[in-house]
Amino acid sequence: MRGVKKYFSLIKFSHTVFALPFALVGFFLAAYQPGYALDVRTLFLIVLCMVFARSAAMAFNRYLDRDIDAQNPRTAVREIPSGAIKPAQALFFVLLNAALFIATTYFINPICFYLSPVALLVILGYSYTKRFTAFCHFVLGLGLSLAPIGAYLAVTGEFAVLPLLFSAVVLFWVSGFDIIYALQDEQFDREHQLHSMPARLGRSRALRLARLLHLFSAFFMLLAGWQLLHIYPELSWLSWLGIAVFLGLLFYQHTIVTPDDLSRVNLAFFTTNGLASVIFGVLVMLDFWV
Repeated sequence: MRGVKKYFSLIKFSHTVFALPFALVGFFLAAYQPGYALDVRTLFLIVLCMVFARSAAMAFNRYLDRDIDAQNPRTAVREIPSGAIKPAQALFFVLLNAALFIATTYFINPICFYLSPVALLVILGYSYTKRFTAFCHFVLGLGLSLAPIGAYLAVTGEFAVLPLLFSAVVLFWVSGFDIIYALQDEQFDREHQLHSMPARLGRSRALRLARLLHLFSAFFMLLAGWQLLHIYPELSWLSWLGIAVFLGLLFYQHTIVTPDDLSRVNLAFFTTNGLASVIFGVLVMLDFWV
């Protein structure tokens, strides 16, 4: 049990709450299309894909950054630098989860299976980006934005505008809050020639960029909400309440983090964004259900 807890900590399993609700929304969007139904088997496979893909991506990030993390006082306590998990063990964990992800997509449908290496390339490739570009935050956002469209593809085998709009929401949302999170390592990144928006722009301008990205996220959320109610007119006020809560928490985080006060970055990063995603997802799915 203790060993399992180490791996849960390695991959920050609790952070699954960011993308999983959007994947579930993507599933519901597809399942309520004419000719489709709520298929528990497909839903289970989607959840497995989310767990395996994210576990592979997070463990690979920790494996690749182990020497960098060891030099950073904030991250030196992580599992690999502290010796709780050996690098070889972490790499095996990455390969195992990547293989399980691809194998799971095989049991969904051909298009998900064929696109699974592309998805892995994006989510694993993110770990390299901080070494050469400050746009690394956008690659992380792109990786998580695959959740709603991937779940929709799992049911229908086809692309559609609405899940792509929700993917745009996730892209700009995650990119913005990852910039906020990176504020903590601004000085360290500069000293070690690592690339991030805070290191490139400074705290104030990086925060302004995060606000702009979240404005884009809000725009696409409102556009997706309008499209959602247009395609599914039977939905009620619950979906709009979910959208309102998401937008409210999206902008709330910018009131608690300033260039001169980073003491509540973790509150903004995990608690606020985690609640935004979960509450939004639950209310939209409940709207479909009732």
